[in-house]
Amino acid sequence: MIRLFEQHQIRPVKELDGMWDFTMEGVAKRYRMPVPGCWEQHPDFLKRRGIGTYSREIYMPQPGNLRLEFKGVSHTADVFLDGELVAHHYNAFTPFAGIVTQVEKGVHMLTVQVDNTFSEASALHIPNDYYTYGGITRPVAMEMVPDVYIKGIHFTPRQEEGTWKARVEVSLENLSSQDRQVEIAGCLEPWRGGETGSGHGTGVTEGPDAGASDKAGKGCFRIAGYCREDWKIQGSAKVPAKGEYTLVLEGTFPEVETWSHESPRLYLLHTLLSLDGEVADDLTERVGFRTVALSGKQILVNGKKVFLKGFNRHEDYAVEGCAISLQHMVQDMDLMQDMHVNALRTCHYPNDERFLDLCDERGIMVWEENHARGLSLERMQNPNFERQCEDCIREMIQNHYNHPAIVIWGILNECASDTEEGRRMYKKQYEQIKSLDATRPTTSATCRHFRDLTLDLPDIVSFNQYSRWYEDCDIAERKDAEIQWIREAGGEGKPIIVSEFGAAAVYGYRDRTCCKWSEEYQAQLLRDSLEVYMQDPDISGVFIWQYSDCRVCEEDNWFATRARSHNNKGVVDEYRRPKMAYDVVKELFGKDDFKK
Repeated sequence: MIRLFEQHQIRPVKELDGMWDFTMEGVAKRYRMPVPGCWEQHPDFLKRRGIGTYSREIYMPQPGNLRLEFKGVSHTADVFLDGELVAHHYNAFTPFAGIVTQVEKGVHMLTVQVDNTFSEASALHIPNDYYTYGGITRPVAMEMVPDVYIKGIHFTPRQEEGTWKARVEVSLENLSSQDRQVEIAGCLEPWRGGETGSGHGTGVTEGPDAGASDKAGKGCFRIAGYCREDWKIQGSAKVPAKGEYTLVLEGTFPEVETWSHESPRLYLLHTLLSLDGEVADDLTERVGFRTVALSGKQILVNGKKVFLKGFNRHEDYAVEGCAISLQHMVQDMDLMQDMHVNALRTCHYPNDERFLDLCDERGIMVWEENHARGLSLERMQNPNFERQCEDCIREMIQNHYNHPAIVIWGILNECASDTEEGRRMYKKQYEQIKSLDATRPTTSATCRHFRDLTLDLPDIVSFNQYSRWYEDCDIAERKDAEIQWIREAGGEGKPIIVSEFGAAAVYGYRDRTCCKWSEEYQAQLLRDSLEVYMQDPDISGVFIWQYSDCRVCEEDNWFATRARSHNNKGVVDEYRRPKMAYDVVKELFGKDDFKK
């Protein structure tokens, strides 16, 4: 499953999840491996770094243009069709696509070479406090697209005098060698929590009113099942040969309901592309009407103050690695909501879009961040660092822009923000985000206590503080000193988030002395921390480190401070078995008098 809703009724799509042929460099044996999946889950490759090759046959039912979409390959991918390179991509956590034009009808061989090794060529995937798996770790699909197709949609809602309006940017690509004139018609439909309208799955209706010549799009939207006349948009554009064009449409949508944590109302935005008088392509995005703003020290969603209560969550499950199944994503969401969370931080990379879809559906506000964690200045000076960060940010925002759940963009967790060269790089990345999306605030989690040089740059100041774990200090006293320093270092008047805090506990290790690594110690530290942070009017959110235990890299001696070669600070373990801290978080996150 690519998404949790259908994106196409007209464009032919085939999902390629299943069993693929697999070989590992230096190993003579051939295997059958699941996609999505991590090769570390096979007993022959439990800690294998190297180049693995996935292959399978695909069938083109008719000649045409083929689009291959990969939601995540860890961490470097080279995609070939019949031996010809289609796409090269770096970074496990952002999607990419390759297009081959004029593909003949029949059977073709799709091959993907995957590399999860650490090298100078990889500035972001390095030995770290989480594991870099190998494999095609997120879903794959093949699509047949016309010569001009809808590449993407960005939906930006705003409220004017009590009425919701939206800017809809439709990105179009022309694969042909001639300029082409196209017509676009759009329609908004309420999402019914999995129900579909009467026409879903039937394709374009037949009859004289079914074509694109109907300028209002009335006939076209029989596929939507429901569409109000005043919830439609339309426009036309000339798309240059072998080029792209973004058509900007404005819409007014009276009587729509807002998206919020308490009431996560969603809508399907259907768009149809007509070419030479015929409907040729479509794309559906799921959207929500909400705004995010800052007012002094407050974070506002739809003009209402919110206090973020959540977890940091790694994509890692004991028996699946980072290729987490939908069933286990739902289990994670159920457990976190049982603990009364309203927010989530996607540490330290963009997440699987199906999980973001769950956040949209359930009203969980998301801080999503680019891929960089704990990098020293030397690491940041890798010649590939700035380009690979720029690519990650662009792909993250381009692909995840429409999720109403995402309320904050983040960058560069615990990197060299205490250096002048580091500051230059932070500034560059913040500016890139604002150029792509000016509607969401920015932040970065710092651990450069009392020496960070970048706190004037983000919209929200966030700090990681492990009082009574790494540092033997009083939680309240250290918090007060930290906030005072933030005010003096460029963060005066900004919202403040405690982005990480916690303690490690090995599941099942109980000790009445409440010693470190015991469940008792973790539970007590989280209780004491939450009671301090959640009652401070200067703090706008807390994110516990972390939701679940996760595997760490053994390279660079990470194992030396991580029992079991896991980061054990989860309130559940890698199998999602709750520790004592689970009930503490549930109690305190659920208290009405702790809600800001």
